[in-house]
Amino acid sequence: MKSKTRFDPGDLTFELSENVILEKVTFRNKFGVDVAGHLYVSKDIDKSNKYPAIIVGTPYGGVKEQGAGLYAQEMAQRGFVAMAFDESYNGESGGEPRHISSPDLFVEDFSAAVDFIGTRDFVDRDKIGVIGICGSGGFSITAAQVDPRIKAVATASMYDISGMFRDGFGKTLTDEQRAVSLAQMAKQRWEDFENGTPMLPPGFPRKPAESIPEGLDPVTSEFFEYYAMKRGFHPNAGAAFTITSGMSFMNFPLMNYIDTISPRPILFIMGENAHSRYYTEDAYEKAAEPKELVIVPGARHIDLYDGGDNNYIPFDRLESFFKDNLVE
Repeated sequence: MKSKTRFDPGDLTFELSENVILEKVTFRNKFGVDVAGHLYVSKDIDKSNKYPAIIVGTPYGGVKEQGAGLYAQEMAQRGFVAMAFDESYNGESGGEPRHISSPDLFVEDFSAAVDFIGTRDFVDRDKIGVIGICGSGGFSITAAQVDPRIKAVATASMYDISGMFRDGFGKTLTDEQRAVSLAQMAKQRWEDFENGTPMLPPGFPRKPAESIPEGLDPVTSEFFEYYAMKRGFHPNAGAAFTITSGMSFMNFPLMNYIDTISPRPILFIMGENAHSRYYTEDAYEKAAEPKELVIVPGARHIDLYDGGDNNYIPFDRLESFFKDNLVE
């Protein structure tokens, strides 16, 4: 494990609270990839004691300097040791070639984060929970299916990335369309091999845009608002992955054993107006008790990334959920 205490708050898309200490850390997963994290602790913490811990995963295509860091900072101010991390091959984490997306890797990163945070002297390793935002919601649940060290799971604006690739948005992908998509990715593998590097789509602009381009579909427009404009822009978050990454998700579905997490609890949070809400509704239906569904009035998908203008993120409920299940 490596750590560096110096940090430039200007790297964050939110304001660093004066009530926390942020430490840059690095830990290695079982695949040998160095995963980069931001560890948040309250300035009032007494490191001679042990505290419950929360691990926060980023939205699919996001980085720890965005919404995941905001969640971690807030939970640190509420009495937890908290850490946001970049997924392998993305952000400041290691791995070559860059911007690979993989269900096995991204699920493993959660368990590697448990390895790290559970070996801090001031953390109670029997009281570790996770929060997954967007795609990390599915990855965090999948990790909890096989890692009993994760004692409680919360998701916000959850996306099932395997379902997104296999079935298309809104489960509209036909068998014929899926076959065409797989054929295109298979052909791309030959091209990647011959070129010596995988093809990466352009993603969102690398400088903050002033407005949303005309003609975008509603879902892309919403993501553009967050990733490509001042609201959530970060240079490490292009929200794009190598084209052939989708093959792995089509072959390895997530959350098949979500019911086996019981009797450990799951808290599902979704926006009332989220385009992604059916992912959460499906997962909630399949999960066993104890489980809870919180619907945030008026919130869209991205509004649970950073709270939007109306402070949509129900941090009080997250605090009580984890204190009920990790502390008391």
